[in-house]
This record gives sequence, C-alpha cells and structure tokens, in this order.
Amino acid sequence: MSRSLASILLTIITVGLGHSIGLHRGIIHRAYRCSRFTRGALAYCFVHSGLGGPLSWVRVHYYRDYWQNRSDCPAYFRYDHSMLRDYGWNLHLALRPADETRYAIPPEDLHDPWLRFLERTWYWHVLAGAGLIWAFFSFEAMIVCVCLRISVTILGHWFVGFVSHKYGYARYDIDRAAEHGYNNFVLGALSFGEGFHNNHHAHPSSAKMGTEWYELDLGWHLITVLRRLGLVWDVQVAGPATQKPQARPRTYRWRWPWQE
Repeated sequence: MSRSLASILLTIITVGLGHSIGLHRGIIHRAYRCSRFTRGALAYCFVHSGLGGPLSWVRVHYYRDYWQNRSDCPAYFRYDHSMLRDYGWNLHLALRPADETRYAIPPEDLHDPWLRFLERTWYWHVLAGAGLIWAFFSFEAMIVCVCLRISVTILGHWFVGFVSHKYGYARYDIDRAAEHGYNNFVLGALSFGEGFHNNHHAHPSSAKMGTEWYELDLGWHLITVLRRLGLVWDVQVAGPATQKPQARPRTYRWRWPWQE
C-alpha cells in the first residue's frame, strides 16, 4: 500500500507538476510567469516522468500545433486512423523535419542551458532515482515507483492524447484546423486536465483547461497552490485574451467510438 501511495505521489510531482504544469502550460504555452529557478525545477520534475527530454517534447508540440491548425495536416498528426496505427506511430516513430525554422520554436527555449543539459542527460537522472529508491528502500519499491509508474505514464499519455482527439464532446470549432480535439470527463480528471483537449485547442495559452464546473482540472488546482505560494504569477485563464482568433463557440458536438 505504501509503495502504491508513493508511486501516486511521484506521479503528481512528475506528471502533474512536471509535465502538465511545468512543461506544457509553462514552458510551451507560457500560461503563467515564474522565476528561472521554478521553471528549471518543474522541468526537472518532468524529466523524472520518464517521458523523455524536455526539448524533444517542446519540438514535437510545436510541430503538432503547426500542422493541426492547418487544413493540409499530414496523416501523422491527424486522428482519422486506428488506435493500433496511432500506437505504432506515436510510441515507436519520431518526426525529423527538413526545416525546423518554419515551426517558430522560441530560440530562448532551444538554447536554454538547463533544458539542453536535461535533454542530453534525462535518462541518467531517471536511472539515478531508481538506484536511490532501490538502495534506501527495496527492489520492489523501485519496480513500483519507477518502472511501473513510468510504463503507466508513457502508455497513459499516449492513450489520453489519442482518445482526446477522437472521442468526447466539443464546444469549439477552429476554422481551417484539421484537428479540434474533444473533451472527456474521466480522462480530463485523471490527466490533470490534459483530457479537456477541445478547450485547450481553443484556449492554448490558458492555464485552466477545465472551463466548466463539471470539468475537474487537477492541474489548475496545482497552479492555484503554486500561485498562493508566490511561485507563479500573471496566470492566464480561458477567455477572449487566451482564445485563438479562429476558435468559434458552438453547440456541443459529441463523438463516440460507435459513431465511427
């Protein structure tokens, strides 16, 4: 029981604070401001999620956003294919664009010394963490808190991304975009708000992904804690200032697997 609780706590720190808050909403979308120390600490938490290097994820996110907001989006970034194919593409392949400059990735991110260091060494930090847990606790604790947790994180991240682009409800249409995303009550709650993808597509720079009372965005609650501690400020919230110009509210549109 204690190992499971420890694994859940590590998931909150690495996936909640590290991935959703630190990397996605903070570094990529700049949904709030913080000190360089806080930014670096959250990026380090992301590394221990086991998802990979921070700059690799920054690059992929900019590639995906660029193409999904166009009508000529290639198949790799569309979601009109099967789950099996998406599993193969997203967990076993990598995109290497011929010209990265077209994606307008901020140079201050690409050349950030700390992010570059973590990009080169992320797996050593994960292995060191595994070794410390093994040494101070037990081999079984290491398996649960590192190996099992990272396996669930990797598969869960892919699954939430796939489902949130295929099924659920949407309240926004985005003109000329190949992908609008969908919202999912359960996945949104389990993924610190990342499952409310239609909201995120419409309000990409908003720190709050769950925009209705029934959309449980645990990531937003973590940001609220950080703000009260004075670690983040100038937090952006869903509204006209954060909404894409081409995003238009509409009557709920639902799509479920049986409608394929």
